[in-house]
Amino acid sequence: MKIALGSDHRGLEFKQAVDTVISKLGYSCHDFGCYDTNSVDYPDIVGIVAGAVSSGEYDFGILICGTGIGMSIAANKTRGIRAALCRDVFDAGRARQHNDANILCLGSERTLPDAAGEIIQTFLSEQFEGGRHLQRVEKIHSLER
Repeated sequence: MKIALGSDHRGLEFKQAVDTVISKLGYSCHDFGCYDTNSVDYPDIVGIVAGAVSSGEYDFGILICGTGIGMSIAANKTRGIRAALCRDVFDAGRARQHNDANILCLGSERTLPDAAGEIIQTFLSEQFEGGRHLQRVEKIHSLER
C-alpha cells in the first residue's frame, strides 16, 4: 500500500510523527511537502496529494494542517477524492466503512500524537462495506462536475 503524505507549515512537525507511524505500520509513504516552517498555501499541497491519489498512483493520502478543515475542503474539490477529517478512531472507521474515504485529514492542533497512530491504523486497515453505502458513494460522485 502506498500513502501520499502532505502538510502545510502548521502541520509540519505533526507530519513527521505521522510519517514514523506509517513506516512502523509497514506502509510505503512519500512526503509531498511542505518541508520547512515557512508559510505555504495548503491548497498547493492538497493539489499534489489529491492528484496522486485520484490518479491511482497512491492508494491513500494523509493531509495535515492546523485543524484539518482546510485540507479536507480543498481535497474534496478533486474528482474521485473522498477526504474525511477524522478526530478519533470511530470517525476513521466510519469514513472507510461507509464513505470509502481515500484521504485522511488530521488537525495538528486538535489531535494528540498518540491518538493519531490509532486513527491512521484504523483508517488504513478498515474496508469499505459496499452494499447500501455504495449507492451513496456513487451519488457523491454524481455531484462532481
